[in-house]
Amino acid sequence: MLSLFRQKRQKPPPPPTVNLAEGYLPVESPQSLLAAEHRRQLLDRIWQYTALSHPQFSQLYLNPIHRYAELVQQLPASETHHHAYLGGMLDHGLELVACSLKLRQSYLLPTGAAPEDQAAQTDAWSAGIAYGALLHDIGKIAVDLLVERQNGRVWHPWQGALDQPYRFRYLKGRDYHLHGAAAGLLYTQILDRSILDWLSGFPSLWGSLLYVLAGQYERAGVLGELVIQADRVSTAQNIGGNPSKALQAPIHSLQHHLISGLRHLVQHELKLNQPGAAGWLTRDALWLVSKTVTDKLRAYLLSQSIEGIPSSNLAVFDELQSHGLVESTPEGKAIWTALVAQGNWQQTFTFLRLQPALIWGSEDRPEAFSGTVSIATHDHSTDTDTLVPTPAPETVRVGSDHSQPQPEPMALEDADYLGSLLDMFELEEREATAALSESADKTSTLPSDDPGQVFLNWVKEGIRSHKLIINDSKAKIHTVGGTVFLVTPGLFQRYIQEFPCISLGADSAGEEWRWVQKQFEKLKTHKKRDDGLNIWICQVEGPRKKGTLKGYLLENPALLFETGPVPADNPFLKVE
Repeated sequence: MLSLFRQKRQKPPPPPTVNLAEGYLPVESPQSLLAAEHRRQLLDRIWQYTALSHPQFSQLYLNPIHRYAELVQQLPASETHHHAYLGGMLDHGLELVACSLKLRQSYLLPTGAAPEDQAAQTDAWSAGIAYGALLHDIGKIAVDLLVERQNGRVWHPWQGALDQPYRFRYLKGRDYHLHGAAAGLLYTQILDRSILDWLSGFPSLWGSLLYVLAGQYERAGVLGELVIQADRVSTAQNIGGNPSKALQAPIHSLQHHLISGLRHLVQHELKLNQPGAAGWLTRDALWLVSKTVTDKLRAYLLSQSIEGIPSSNLAVFDELQSHGLVESTPEGKAIWTALVAQGNWQQTFTFLRLQPALIWGSEDRPEAFSGTVSIATHDHSTDTDTLVPTPAPETVRVGSDHSQPQPEPMALEDADYLGSLLDMFELEEREATAALSESADKTSTLPSDDPGQVFLNWVKEGIRSHKLIINDSKAKIHTVGGTVFLVTPGLFQRYIQEFPCISLGADSAGEEWRWVQKQFEKLKTHKKRDDGLNIWICQVEGPRKKGTLKGYLLENPALLFETGPVPADNPFLKVE
């Protein structure tokens, strides 16, 4: 897929010859702006999520993205908050598109419509969500910035793309509420008439998109929720959990209440650094037992008559992470698993990891834990957890601070940029299962005399409706060697989670997925190795880790892709 973009990409046209004055930025072509490696990766990931042919993808996604890049150039997304560097607006827009499309895969839209109507509108809803995400902050360049051409004339984005070198500064006293309203000045420069004509044919989608573009997210339904959630995670990822920013939260905000509650609990109620404690303080991190502390935090905030407190611990984790109050794991999760050891005592816990400065500020903090905190790292190739011993005084800090006095281009040496951003959107299996529950009853009533075929039909329908993703870092289905690779045991376990009563023939609890796997093997639709074995091994070489996957290779990929071409091979997988 990467190679296809590179083959199709035309050489950027040479910019007009202009003597660039000091302090001005050159105008770049969209091709040049999007040629950065991290942006190419985002474009590839967006294409994977759409499952469109290249001509369709170019028309519906690449062309609007090119127009967006041409308009925003190297402007930042904010002055001192998130993406506050040259090119930040473009990066933020691409991140939002990728993230919102990933989240969209867990939804059947429009909600409540007949399955055939949902199938017919799949591409339109995906595109509408992507457009809402791309244009989420576009109004900022119209009302927050003063942009001056090199000839001294002020540039306004409704005049069209910049045609001269430029410089900019942020306006003082700007009204942040104008961001959504100002989008109406610009979005027709990004979305052409044919796209608007197409979208207007879907009334439910059209209304939601118009509300998003006007900044009225409370009226935009699922589309608005997806854009907001993608924006929160992209923002938190870029800020990197910087406590100095978190502590600047308005006094009546949920973020402020969460910080105050955590400070109260740690300083007045929780035991630290001993067996039976709810937290351990190392030199560079505070480890809080996730369930215990979150239960106490919710109870404390409710006792203070604070409104808007999330009703579940999962929602609290999401709030803490989205506001950058807790550090994320390398996989982008809020919850860490670690072994605490001191002397002859040791115990494994699930933790929230905070920076101590968030709790104590400049006050004297307790002494650091004299034992060790060993982080459990998950090896996807073996499905086992390994503990990486980490002496308490040397605990590695996760996160970074992108805030700078002057905007500068993003450092491309941040090797984990794309992986950590997109992994933050990996939903828990039970969340994905809940989102698919609408089709559960229908599938479970299929004829049970051939359970292997029922499973295969479920896979085919999941791919068609985008309920099952392919060629993603956490996908259970990949294309490799010109055919389809089904990951075991992950795909079969996902099937059992969705339909727990479908494998009554299993010998014992916990073995249901093996029973389904055997029924699939009886179909004889998979390739066998030269030694007669069924399971193949794929080597995985991703941007952040290497490993192996085990699974089945189909003899005929058309079994799952009857109406369209088989997607390009996953470039990170290779069959042994």
